[in-house]
Amino acid sequence: MKRRDFLAGAGAGALGFPFVASCSRAAAPEAAPDGAAIARVAIYPAIGISRVGGSPKFFLAPEVPGLPPMPEDGDFKDGDQLIKKQVQRFRIYAFDDQDRVIGEVTANDARITWNVHVANTKAAWYGFNNPLDEGEVAPSLPGQKRNPYFVSDDQREAMLIIDGGATAISGANTNGDGTDSAYAMGGTFYGSEPVGLGHLRTDEAGRLMVFPPDGVSKSPVNAGITSFADNDGWHDDWCDGPVSASVEISGLGTLEADQAWIASVGPNFAPEIAPVSTLYDVIQDMNVEAGWVDRPDQPYFRRDIYPTFQRLGLMKWLTEAALLREGWLDVGDFTDPAYIARLADPSAANGAFRTAIFDQIRNPKNVSDDAYITERLKMPYMMGHGVNYDGSPLQWFQMPKLQYELLAEWAAGNFINDWEDGTDPIQSFDDIPLSLQPGALTEAALEPCSGGAFHPGVELTYYLRHTPMYAKNDDSSAEPLRIARGDRPSLIQNIGRLLTPEKAFGGDGDVPPPIGPQMPGDLTRWMGLPWQCDAFSCQAVLMQENFPTATWWPALLPIDVLPEDYYEQLQRTDLPTDDRVQFFNSRVAWSRDVAGFGYHANASYWDGITNMITLWQRMGFVVRRPGASDSGAPASLTEDMFVEVGRSNMELMFTWRPEDGVLPE
Repeated sequence: MKRRDFLAGAGAGALGFPFVASCSRAAAPEAAPDGAAIARVAIYPAIGISRVGGSPKFFLAPEVPGLPPMPEDGDFKDGDQLIKKQVQRFRIYAFDDQDRVIGEVTANDARITWNVHVANTKAAWYGFNNPLDEGEVAPSLPGQKRNPYFVSDDQREAMLIIDGGATAISGANTNGDGTDSAYAMGGTFYGSEPVGLGHLRTDEAGRLMVFPPDGVSKSPVNAGITSFADNDGWHDDWCDGPVSASVEISGLGTLEADQAWIASVGPNFAPEIAPVSTLYDVIQDMNVEAGWVDRPDQPYFRRDIYPTFQRLGLMKWLTEAALLREGWLDVGDFTDPAYIARLADPSAANGAFRTAIFDQIRNPKNVSDDAYITERLKMPYMMGHGVNYDGSPLQWFQMPKLQYELLAEWAAGNFINDWEDGTDPIQSFDDIPLSLQPGALTEAALEPCSGGAFHPGVELTYYLRHTPMYAKNDDSSAEPLRIARGDRPSLIQNIGRLLTPEKAFGGDGDVPPPIGPQMPGDLTRWMGLPWQCDAFSCQAVLMQENFPTATWWPALLPIDVLPEDYYEQLQRTDLPTDDRVQFFNSRVAWSRDVAGFGYHANASYWDGITNMITLWQRMGFVVRRPGASDSGAPASLTEDMFVEVGRSNMELMFTWRPEDGVLPE
């Protein structure tokens, strides 16, 4: 689907699955008056997300909450072998002395010098067992150092830290083709192996564009894979670090912008479907609990309620557990426009309907001994942080409390129905009211990221739900969501032989706590090493009760999909209707053929996650496709559907394309 076709159907009144921007014009605060003086400048998004890919081609990260990214040609892959990079673009906004938005500052208004310092410190960090903040409901398991045979801090820094230092860039359209080595980021592993960490460019307005690395994982010592998260002798190229900017404005001098953070993480294989609970939901829950952000007095349906139901509805394209959900839950189709309209009705007459649905959503406040049973089959049917402990209520996914509480307000009828309020739908970033643009950039960046289960997770993990991670914890004037900047003398953080909850939150003697102010590489170091092993080890999980089958992170790493071959068959007008519907209702495993090749029926779990280190770019993406348009098609086949496309053969060592030149012998 081309970008113009997508935007044409993005409004609330569109047929099929409405992608609706969650920015509410009615909730927009006042912008600064004309002529207001600039008091400060700040970078947005406050936390940005780039995603690795092996192709030189790229697309921009989302900038409108509720609307997914969309490459110019509509494809997230470059052929069937390479994945396009997701590039995070950063902007600068000016504010007056009352913190009202004046407007965006570009290269037309000022001389902007950007500075980015990313690093990869995974190999020098501690191993992951489970989150360290769940208490007795799912007791923490301490982690030992990765690569413990490097004993001294000096050794560990020289051999295991991948850091090329800070990189600066300024001007408009700088490094337009990405080939200028002055703007490349990277370092070395094991003292000599070069590892790229991406590069910088600017666009025509002087905005910063952070390009991620290629997603490469290697072992210079040919070490085997022995763990889903902690493999010694290996590196990957995920990275993170601060983004700063000096802004020289005529008549004002040079202002230092409020800093942001960038993390380069793995691909999103279902980029048009957001997780039921997002990383933004998790952080906002913390912000409200800390008193840093006001809790909405009355939720707006479009902004606060519909996104949850839309995400629940679209899960049916990613996991069979959601596709068959009506077999054990008395709920309807959350993607049906008529059903959505009923969800948006706050009347007392509709109260029983709303309450019946709300009762089918897992209560995150219920951590009683019997919650494992009573909350098991509720929505969303996914694994939780406490999977290590049989019978723990945290074996099941729990959404953030604020998200649940807003749904409780909805069930009670205490919400504003702005679903069809007569306003034009927001279809692009320029449609967003100026006062909402800075916050929208951060929400859009974090909305596609998983809000759990944090084991350790898909992009980032549980530490982001703790206030010491943020600048506002020690500076009341700081904005929420800005990561606190650390000042350690080294990227090494040695807190002893074991990482325990006490050390994670309290530090160790003169060493500051790791869940606190951050240094380059500190966010991504907690994630799996190499990243492919954790990402692809977590698909469907057989529990004590194996129907339905529980899943991990289907919105980023799909489980059960409608393959393109089946989609093409259901479009055939020469097939009997029953056969077309059969193809439509059938799903296959997204990870099929990965755990070994061909007839190797004895291929193991370890074979599978080892193979993904080289095969990950051959996986398909789940994207929106139009339904059947012929007059004889049943109604179920005429609506838009989400189809796995771009998957290549897992057994072939290469796929030749005409542009590759001479076919290898």
